[in-house]
Amino acid sequence: MKLIPSSLSAAHQQLILLAPCASRIPARFQNVMIDPRRYASILADMQRMRGRIYLEDGAISHQQLGTDGRHRCPADTESWHLLTLDHQGSVSGCVRYREYRNTVSFHELGLRNCALAECSQWGVKLKAAVESDLAAARRQAISYVEVGGWALAKERRCTGEALRTALATYGLAQILGGCVGVATATVRNSSSSILRRIGGGALEIGGEKLPAYYDAQYNCQMEIVRFTSSSPNPRYWRWIEQISATLLNVPVLSLASSGAMAVA
Repeated sequence: MKLIPSSLSAAHQQLILLAPCASRIPARFQNVMIDPRRYASILADMQRMRGRIYLEDGAISHQQLGTDGRHRCPADTESWHLLTLDHQGSVSGCVRYREYRNTVSFHELGLRNCALAECSQWGVKLKAAVESDLAAARRQAISYVEVGGWALAKERRCTGEALRTALATYGLAQILGGCVGVATATVRNSSSSILRRIGGGALEIGGEKLPAYYDAQYNCQMEIVRFTSSSPNPRYWRWIEQISATLLNVPVLSLASSGAMAVA
């Protein structure tokens, strides 16, 4: 499998970003559009695609989908979404990037609901590890981020798309000012191993690594992969910089009014 494409120039035409509701979008983005109807349409398409993929993988049941086949998450409208569109304009890949102020508490994060957080042995250690990273984010004056909702159509899994999408989260983080964060990723389909390959690592506290865990909600083994946007695997720096430059020109769909849209 060819993990890194020889060029990203053809791929970037298929990328699109959805901005969080009421977000202030960096002025560096060159192609921002306020289009609530298209935003809602693409968000719904993404949720249907994600629901279909998760269902096929056995990660969710039919009962976890809406009557329209959508897999809705409360974090969806509060997050950035990096989407890949196929030649028909339908969503074929997605990843969710939820940005927090570095003053957020552990109990306000999505991680608070994961199975590891509820474990009598590891829950306290998870909280301590996250709070240590939040302190690091405050020292560096950068955001704290949770990455999730990763899904790819099956026909794209044997291409460089999975790696490209993962690298694009680093590119987006650069544009948004940098971050310390975590990604919850499945062991299935090599999601967590790809994230580790590009610079992620296990959450640690006192030199002890937090383990993978079984998530009954998604019926699979999960890993919490920690990453810092400024410290990817050096092998991928050139690609991240290229993707970051590309992202500045992809369509960014927003629901915000023009008065709250752009920030330098």
